[in-house]
Amino acid sequence: MKMKTISRRELLFTAGGGIGGVALASLLAQQNLLGAPSVGSLSAPRKPHHAPKAKAMISLFMTGGVSHIDTFDPKPNLRKYHGQPLSGFGEIVVRQGYPGPIMGSPYEFRKYGKAGTEVSELFPHMGSVIDEVALIRSGVCKSNDHVLAHYEWNTGSLLMGHPSVGSWVSYGLGTENQNLPAYVVIYDPRGGPNAGVSNWNNGFLPASNQGTVFRPSGDPILDLRPPEGVSGDRQRARLDQLAKLNEEHAQQYPGSSELAARIASYELAYQMQSHAPEAVDISRESDATKKLYGLDDPITEPFGRQCLLARRLVERGVRFVQLFNGAKARTDIDDWDAHSNLADNHGAHAREIDRPIAGLIRDLKMRGLLDETLVMWHSEFGRMPISQKGLGRDHNPGALSFWMAGAGIKGGQVIGATDDFGYKAVQQPVTYHDVHATLLHLLGLDHKRLTYYFNGRQMRLTDVHGELIPQLIA
Repeated sequence: MKMKTISRRELLFTAGGGIGGVALASLLAQQNLLGAPSVGSLSAPRKPHHAPKAKAMISLFMTGGVSHIDTFDPKPNLRKYHGQPLSGFGEIVVRQGYPGPIMGSPYEFRKYGKAGTEVSELFPHMGSVIDEVALIRSGVCKSNDHVLAHYEWNTGSLLMGHPSVGSWVSYGLGTENQNLPAYVVIYDPRGGPNAGVSNWNNGFLPASNQGTVFRPSGDPILDLRPPEGVSGDRQRARLDQLAKLNEEHAQQYPGSSELAARIASYELAYQMQSHAPEAVDISRESDATKKLYGLDDPITEPFGRQCLLARRLVERGVRFVQLFNGAKARTDIDDWDAHSNLADNHGAHAREIDRPIAGLIRDLKMRGLLDETLVMWHSEFGRMPISQKGLGRDHNPGALSFWMAGAGIKGGQVIGATDDFGYKAVQQPVTYHDVHATLLHLLGLDHKRLTYYFNGRQMRLTDVHGELIPQLIA
């Protein structure tokens, strides 16, 4: 047979498609997208980069923008110069307009704990556990818009569509309990927070890493019980057949993380029918525990229920639980957005959360869980030292307070400081990138190594930023 000869150029041209296919297959394999992953591989526990100080995290997010200067950052000068113009800072940019003079806080500050940390009278119960807390008074962010600031703190980006912190933790560590989601979200009974599902979305990470929403009241999870007349064996057979069909489809159309996540979700839903009812049944708790969380008071009961459920979930291996207090505002009191009446707004919300959060800290400690659980209390930004129409305060991204507890963090310390009026962070400013780098470190993950290839480069939660907060990892 006569052999046909081809030029080097023709060889490269003809083989190019095959070489490209090999390269594509290699890239898909690297990203775990070459065919549908097995159900267990999506959420199986994964090794951390280094020895972790915490196994799980509870995020307590206060929607609306808590005023730092009325809660955790006392400023006597606000009362001393009440009613006078704020000068010496150049042009002061406010979100809604109507900038007024300096406004003193309507609340007194009291010293708590061995270190005498000053905390607003709004939080007497949190003050009683302040020695367990590292308080950061020098938080900063970029945007004074609620939605964009939510993106910053919950996804590490001003842009919509990036993975949430919980999704990164789920992606990096998986879960210790294959019968419950790795990442659970519980929002306010009044409704969801600003930015909605983007707060717990998986973004460009595999779809299995998105947060699972539990209802804030009633049964946290609907349809947990199988239909009447359907035996366990019959349901198992249906699920196995459905998984077989889905996996055959996934092999024909590789690269769909959504399909892989759907396959895993059916299996997880089946497993949850046996295990989740016990996990979310807070009626099993003692009367003393229920009282600790404030379930005996109709004002504290909603957030107390969220906090108690969070403890039960991390106790059972759920990796990341995020709770929201405050809903996307329909009225002046739905969230912490105190533009028109600071005293009534913050007074009402502080009453809702103070006792439950202190109860959560105490309960975790009593059960030996605080050392292995990171708890973080935060909001999207702080508020202005000047008044808005005489009664409220406008948004202030230049200064905010937040705190962390557990995970071996030294309690009773205060980190950073703002100026004499609380307008700007001036000592050790801490960005959301720094916070994300630190919390990942405490969970055993190096923020520079936790990456995902997307859009032509290795992406990470902290982008190209982020420094560890030294006082929190010492």
